[in-house]
Amino acid sequence: MTELLVLRGVVEAAPDVVAGVLLDVRPGGRSPLATDGPIEESDGDEFVVVHDGSKLTVRVDHTARSVTQEGEWWYRGVTSVEPDPRGSLLVTRIYNIAPGHRWAVRMVSRGPLHAAPTAFATQLERLSRELGVAAWVELD
Repeated sequence: MTELLVLRGVVEAAPDVVAGVLLDVRPGGRSPLATDGPIEESDGDEFVVVHDGSKLTVRVDHTARSVTQEGEWWYRGVTSVEPDPRGSLLVTRIYNIAPGHRWAVRMVSRGPLHAAPTAFATQLERLSRELGVAAWVELD
């Protein structure tokens, strides 16, 4: 597994408050990470959503305040809520989990990796609106 990208943002609310929204990821949930589509399989906090013909496995870890979304062959995104003096730090990490085929992942991942910062900023904006607090992307 290779880390491809890390994105960070601040939400001016307590970690448990932010996690309460972020972890509500089932279709129709309040989380900006919720994916539309039918649930094909479900086992409590792990389920598979079919979206635009692709399967996305979603795992919720309430203790770690994190959501893992895994595509069918190369993609894993992990978004977590961590304590921060300003409220909460939202961290999204994108990994290549494909066994081998690095050349194929480089080609296929270009679009999603290029789109990730904008998607992350949009997720922070949705959290901000939902919670009625300020939120922003942390630039390195």
